[in-house]
Amino acid sequence: MTATAPPFGPLPAAPRRPLAVAGLLTALLGAVLGMLLATAAPASAHAALTGSDPQDGSVVATAPSEVTLTFSEQVAVGKDSIRVLDPSGERADTQADPLDLNSGSTVKYGVALRDGLPEGTYTVAWQAVSADSHPVSGAFTFSIGAPSSTTVALPDGEAGGGLVGTLYDIARYAAYAGFIVLAGGAAFVLACWRRGAGARPLQRLVVRGWLTLTAATIAMLLLRHPYTGSGKLGDAFDLNGLKAVLDTKPGAALVSRLLLLGASALFVAVLFGAYAKREDPREKKDLTFGLAVGGAVIAVGIAGTWALAEHASTGIQPGIAMPVDVLHLLAVAAWLGGLAALLTALYRTPDLTASAVRRFSAIALVSVSVLAATGLYQSWRQVGTWSALTGTGYGQLLLVKVGLVAVLVGIASMSRRWTGRLAAGPAPDETGTGAPAGSDAAADADVAVGADAVAEAEETAGAEKTAARSETDSAPQDPVRAAQLARQRAAVATAEKKRIRDADPGRSGLRRSVLAEVGVAVVLLAVTTILTSTEPGRTEEEARSSAAAPAAPAANGPVSLTLPFDTGGENGKGTVRLDIDPGRTGANSIHLWIDDPAKKPMDVPEVKLALTLKSKDIGPLPAVPARLAEGHWTATGLQLPIAGDWTVAVTVRTSDIDQATVTKNAKIG
Repeated sequence: MTATAPPFGPLPAAPRRPLAVAGLLTALLGAVLGMLLATAAPASAHAALTGSDPQDGSVVATAPSEVTLTFSEQVAVGKDSIRVLDPSGERADTQADPLDLNSGSTVKYGVALRDGLPEGTYTVAWQAVSADSHPVSGAFTFSIGAPSSTTVALPDGEAGGGLVGTLYDIARYAAYAGFIVLAGGAAFVLACWRRGAGARPLQRLVVRGWLTLTAATIAMLLLRHPYTGSGKLGDAFDLNGLKAVLDTKPGAALVSRLLLLGASALFVAVLFGAYAKREDPREKKDLTFGLAVGGAVIAVGIAGTWALAEHASTGIQPGIAMPVDVLHLLAVAAWLGGLAALLTALYRTPDLTASAVRRFSAIALVSVSVLAATGLYQSWRQVGTWSALTGTGYGQLLLVKVGLVAVLVGIASMSRRWTGRLAAGPAPDETGTGAPAGSDAAADADVAVGADAVAEAEETAGAEKTAARSETDSAPQDPVRAAQLARQRAAVATAEKKRIRDADPGRSGLRRSVLAEVGVAVVLLAVTTILTSTEPGRTEEEARSSAAAPAAPAANGPVSLTLPFDTGGENGKGTVRLDIDPGRTGANSIHLWIDDPAKKPMDVPEVKLALTLKSKDIGPLPAVPARLAEGHWTATGLQLPIAGDWTVAVTVRTSDIDQATVTKNAKIG
């Protein structure tokens, strides 16, 4: 029996120059990222509430006619997207469709309020869909007249949470994984190992990728309505809700993806059908070109369904961001999907050629370069500043993703070294004519060692086959027995292939390395999926800086101030003691005492008060105290609408011509 050398054999390790180049490239990209983050301009890529009227925590003297909300970017709202609830939990708005108050670049919506609303604390709960397809929600309170107790509980969860949110995130992850396996596996067959089109393990891998992506897309389409609306799983089969989803940009993208998946099913059928069986080299070459062009168009189209409906479609430079996002996703598919195909081939197809592994290694290197460039741009666009990179959830997740990519690249460098150790022996090329043997003596010796190992394995297998044939010849022609022997022979053949495969240390090392790559890739894909549903750091920082100042915590008691004064006239010196009770937003009463230098009550002809909140350009709000007793003045019903540092101005007149105004800041919470 003639033994053939395995396709892989142990050669000396490849030079480490690619590692040095990769390190230099990483350093250069890091420097560029630093410059981009340092010079970033503000922008949005995920809707956030930037203001409201009335403001959160404010107290207004009379009931407003409407409540308005201002957002950082375009949002989709519908009936009940904005609800105003009175202290008892009843609707205080007219329950009509939201008012479109957009003007220029200002995105504003509102709801009209009912007439005759009583005093108390009102809750505004809102929910909308951001332009990048993700639901956003929130709630705040304001008071009419004075704060009061309320039976309304602010919602704990965010939009898109709960069981429906979990299922939607799982479907989103499965969709990414299915596309990567489908596109990357098909690309591996066409670009790296065309004979793999006839390999059942690779066929099953790509078909499962198609099935996964199709099922996940259908699930996302059904879950879209409850995901952005009620949050109830039963609404997934609401036909009216499904119809509403189809009229949205994300719904149209999902339907387009399903149509493209229909075309991809035809592509897969031809690839593993007519193409796998084609023998004529010229016909196969023409069919390869046709499949490559058609497959590329379908892959770009499917990748575009993500770019058209998510982060890339909104914010700054969408015309650049969407093509970059498509290129990024295709590079991910070529690398990680090719890894999945390579791992399958290494474990399940012993006839995988060394040339196929080398081709994939080159494609992976190009894919990593594309990923680095496109990822750098996406990071700048979605984060923008160093503070957002380290101080927001999106930025921290992005750092985790970068770390995982670094680990993946490190493991990939080990795989490249194993690829560099592949034997240049007589492995068949894609046309089946055979590759030329290497001329260096070390390689020939290693190939001979591999050949001896395989020859030994085949000799053992041959003895088992001879015994099986002898048993078959001596046994009666029993169909059951014949079937049993056929299964035994198939098992022997499978064991023989496994021995040939495991006899090659180069293949085993590469298999372990690729398995580690795939393991890290699975985690990396999960982090990427979470990123797609996380508010970008750039937008989060913008919302923080532009949102209205939140109400300060309530004071523990009245605010007390002491203000010395000197009107300049006779008996013009004294001290004003002032109490503002309760010292919170809403109605307050003021007690004012005037003492002479001997700390005895001092009568004056007139006292006036005024309060100003300079940070919000509110005031001065006047108050005219009434005299209660010698040196004691009071004012009631002073409305302070917003918490903050108020400037209290007290004007004291001690004669017809002598008066002075003294000021002091008071924190009203």
